[in-house]
Amino acid sequence: MPETPAAPAARPTPTAPAPLSAEDGKLVVLARGARGRVGAVEGAAVRDSDGRTYAAASVALPSLTLTALQLAVASAVAAGAGRLEAAAVVTEASTLDGAGHAAVRDLAVDAPIHVAAPDGTVLGTVTE
Repeated sequence: MPETPAAPAARPTPTAPAPLSAEDGKLVVLARGARGRVGAVEGAAVRDSDGRTYAAASVALPSLTLTALQLAVASAVAAGAGRLEAAAVVTEASTLDGAGHAAVRDLAVDAPIHVAAPDGTVLGTVTE
């Protein structure tokens, strides 16, 4: 019997923005750059526990759809990362996509996920 597809993940709402550390600010810059280079809907960046960063843009192909955050997390894992320290997503949405949130939480239950507008203004941070 085929498996029932999972329900779409909830879209966590960021809390009020707080000042970012220099390292987290760099994640927003990297995410903006990834989004802008290809004109994608979203850009994202993550930092692993060794301080390495990975940036990605959303992918929408007929056979494959990934959020920017999913792809950034996948890139980190493919490079050997076992834990994430922080993440940032640049998007026009006011909430964080559930699939990207889940991917980050697979590697870190406490990593802040900063959500920023396309101009780099931080809209808030998801910590749960």
